[in-house]
Amino acid sequence: MNLYIKKPEWIRTPIQSNKNTREIKGMIENLNLHTVCKEANCPNLMECFNKRTATFLILGDVCTRNCTFCNIQGGKAPLTVDGDEPANVARMVKETGLKYVVVTSVTRDDLPDGGAQQFVEVIREIKKVSEDIAVEVLIPDFQGDEAALLKVIEAKPNVINHNIETIERLYPDLRPQAEYHRTLELLKRVKGHDSGISTKSGFMLGFDETEEEVLRLMKDLRDHDCEILTIGQYLQPSRKHYPLKKYVHPDMFKKYEETGYEMGFKYVVSGPLVRSSYNAFEAFEAKRQ
Repeated sequence: MNLYIKKPEWIRTPIQSNKNTREIKGMIENLNLHTVCKEANCPNLMECFNKRTATFLILGDVCTRNCTFCNIQGGKAPLTVDGDEPANVARMVKETGLKYVVVTSVTRDDLPDGGAQQFVEVIREIKKVSEDIAVEVLIPDFQGDEAALLKVIEAKPNVINHNIETIERLYPDLRPQAEYHRTLELLKRVKGHDSGISTKSGFMLGFDETEEEVLRLMKDLRDHDCEILTIGQYLQPSRKHYPLKKYVHPDMFKKYEETGYEMGFKYVVSGPLVRSSYNAFEAFEAKRQ
């Protein structure tokens, strides 16, 4: 099976374009910002833009890693970091009246701290707009550098998300420059340093994972203090990406959601079109209750 397996009805998204989506797109372009919504070809882009929400992609749009499932451009990232980026993100947050902001980045292994300081600056600038704005950061693994992770923790985001993406067996094929257990340890370290920060992770289905392997992955996440979980369907971006093996039925997503709650996750959002930032505010609010 591959990219050209016929899409089932449940994987199709309605086209939504109106004043809100056009305004958000225009502001992103005018401020020279990137969003993971666009760069990763997210299927929920129009829905989220229509809600006047977006996930900011900082540190450029070129990733230093070559994960075979990802649509973000890989290659040699520029050494420079845009010093205006934190203020520009905060400006857009202010102008759109956002109350919950998600900030992620490409992986920048070329930088001494993996880009951790830029996350810190973005969080600080957003908090200057209002301390009431909740901030979720979806971070890379910083190659296991605990000092870099501590920088982000000490900036006091409300949620730290680091996606595990897939089962351990598939890491060499899908995430050759990442490590399964390094991802798990990152989540546990967050809670060890600051129990007040919510921890979050997510993964995709549709490779050749088995149900047993998925359940093992979920248990590993809970054992490492992950509280919020997202599960979605892998959508192969192009022929050059890792081949899609199957479309998983919504009933199976529902089953994993129910199992996740039984395992003790505080909030689980599981469905074919779910991505790590989908309904992020709802997940944060539910976890606080």
